[in-house]
Amino acid sequence: MNKPEILIIDDEPQIRRLLQISLESNQYKVFQAATGKEGIITAANHPPQLILLDIGLPDQSGHEVLQQLREWYNKPIIVLSVSDGEADIISALDSGATDYITKPFRSGELLARIRSAIRRDQNTNPNESVINSGNLSIDLVYRIVKRGEEIIRLTSTEYNLLALFAKNEGKVLTHQYILKQVWGVGYQTETQYLRVFVAQLRKKIEENPHNPEHIVTESGVGYRFN
Repeated sequence: MNKPEILIIDDEPQIRRLLQISLESNQYKVFQAATGKEGIITAANHPPQLILLDIGLPDQSGHEVLQQLREWYNKPIIVLSVSDGEADIISALDSGATDYITKPFRSGELLARIRSAIRRDQNTNPNESVINSGNLSIDLVYRIVKRGEEIIRLTSTEYNLLALFAKNEGKVLTHQYILKQVWGVGYQTETQYLRVFVAQLRKKIEENPHNPEHIVTESGVGYRFN
């Protein structure tokens, strides 16, 4: 069986070595790059199933590398950074990062995030018309949402919001990204507006809106759909 291939783009040799040992012991094949340019060339010549991308690279910003990769690379990219600031996290996610992990990180957590990202990518079917999540089903063709056998009545905006969440299952979506996708560019600062709609949506689809299972808050950043 072919081993999943992961590309590490990081300028610190000790970090690359640590990641290589951890990944290879868990049946991954590892490629390495020490600069943004080298990473982009390596990914283009041999596209891996996932990329681990450090933000602090010597030749260019990891955010720039991320944007360049996302022009053609559509598989998971997990950003690694010493910064846990909301602005950096939001910038990375809005530029197309699949996930964001701050250094120092626990190997177990990183491996779990990698497994989850690869699993979601493998299970993604762009032509899938019905999305199922627990007792919730969303028919993207007929715009019908059910909880169990009960049809949930949603407004057009509530449905568009839920469909956006469901299509990005497991991925953190920032407030700005959601507002832009559902309401348009002019609403990107209206986070209170978004909170109101999320609260309304939770009342309709969650068993317990005060302890949601589907639409989970990522504090200060956005939401994740489970």
